[in-house]
Amino acid sequence: MSKHGKKYLKAAQEVVHGVQLPIREGLQRVKKLAYAAFDETVGVSVNLGIDASKGEHATRGSVLLPHGRGKEVKVLVFAKGEAADDARKAGADYVGAEDLVEKINSGWMDFNYAVAHRDMTSLIAKVAKILGPRGLLPNQKLGTVTADVGKVVTELKKGLAFFKNDKNGIVHFAIGKVSFDVDFLHQNLQSFVKELLAVRPATVKGKFIKKITISSTMGIGIRVNADELLQA
Repeated sequence: MSKHGKKYLKAAQEVVHGVQLPIREGLQRVKKLAYAAFDETVGVSVNLGIDASKGEHATRGSVLLPHGRGKEVKVLVFAKGEAADDARKAGADYVGAEDLVEKINSGWMDFNYAVAHRDMTSLIAKVAKILGPRGLLPNQKLGTVTADVGKVVTELKKGLAFFKNDKNGIVHFAIGKVSFDVDFLHQNLQSFVKELLAVRPATVKGKFIKKITISSTMGIGIRVNADELLQA
């Protein structure tokens, strides 16, 4: 059994388990109870009313957070010619084709997102076994395989982020940093939940969002009132 430190245990004493807090109060509590020496990430875990073993219940999508996530992201783009120029102008950190495939196959992974021009699909197949398990493989459904790589790079730099459910039917998603103003965190959370509802699988019956819990990287999970977000 893992043991928690004194700071964690002290913070835990201030949380009443089983009680749902209003959204803003919950976010304020997360900020107050954060104790790490670094600027912790504020994350949300959403328990969905899906059967994660069914492919048709898979829930995934993307959202452009109005206030970003508070961290710089490195974007890699597989593209050539004019598309490569567009990617560079948009601020892509790495742009190339076969040279990037060679680097990735050699173990290099210094990027957060990968985007590919639609003409590069056969090329990225050569690194699918490496990028796929890490969730980094460009995907047409998510818009990271596209004819307009410049637009996607711009959005990723502004805060576009992706989400999908895990094997337990839970979506884990970062909405910002502890240093963010509560209003910023609240607006990011609202945007995320709105997009999550928009991609609800048609075959899912009953209540889709069952529980929402927020916490900082090292902090205590705090359950908040999901209905408050659903009615917004």
